[in-house]
Amino acid sequence: MARTLSESQASAVTVAPRPARPGAWAWRSFRTSPIALLGGGFLAIMVALALLAPVLAPWDPQAQELSRRLLPPTWFGGAHPLGTDGVGRDLLSNILFGLRVSLIFGVLSIAISVVLGVGAGVAAGFYRGRLDGFLMRAADMQLSLPFLLVALAAAAVWGRGLYKLVIVVGVIGWAEFARTVRGSTLSVREKEFVEAARALGAVDRRIMLRHILPNVMTPVIVLISVALPRVIVTEATLSFLGLGVPLTTPSLGLLIDGGYKYLFSGAWWPSIMPGLALMFLVVGINLVGDWVRDVLDPRLYQRR
Repeated sequence: MARTLSESQASAVTVAPRPARPGAWAWRSFRTSPIALLGGGFLAIMVALALLAPVLAPWDPQAQELSRRLLPPTWFGGAHPLGTDGVGRDLLSNILFGLRVSLIFGVLSIAISVVLGVGAGVAAGFYRGRLDGFLMRAADMQLSLPFLLVALAAAAVWGRGLYKLVIVVGVIGWAEFARTVRGSTLSVREKEFVEAARALGAVDRRIMLRHILPNVMTPVIVLISVALPRVIVTEATLSFLGLGVPLTTPSLGLLIDGGYKYLFSGAWWPSIMPGLALMFLVVGINLVGDWVRDVLDPRLYQRR
């Protein structure tokens, strides 16, 4: 006679919940994380202000008028929302365009570092041998030098210029991406699906692009979230030291440099306001980067 479950036994049987998809889990994690929401809010506001700078800027950012120099912000009775700097330029307009310059610089520099570093790391980990030794020794030499010191030396030799600085910082940052990707490639190249692709006659380029590269991008995304704030601060630092963008280009570093000399004479806004804008941008990227690192951690997803 067939055995059947009693009613009490049947009620005790539970069906395992269907696991959430990674995308749905990531969105739920973002919505329920105060840190992620705070960082996402900061970053969204800063990016929106940068994109809408030509629309939102009330004045020409480079228009100078000495008769209105060091005017206080609106809440202190001034006619300009955030006041003016030492040469009479509107601070709000310069900050909006300065945010745009910082984001353009950061994205382009990181893009160059990712292309160079990921390409070198995949090639070194896949082919090994002399190519691996040469690329990793070059990366060790690059990482042994202080990042800011190398950027300062290159900027001093090549001169000012936004895109010159983008190339310099982008090339300097390749090494950490290369070492990270090389380690991941050494693990992925031994997987069964890579061996199967090689057995089916796939050429090396196809194996690297179709099978290895997609599986080593997770640590690259995490590293981007770490490197992007540092690159933005580097641009502001070089501009502050006079080796960054030209004087005719709005930059948060240039604004801080032009305003700090008035900081203790009562006119604090020319330096503090762009400094706060830079801080909110970097904090937003850092907080979102912390959330990205948690989301891309497979152990955390499996526990959830």
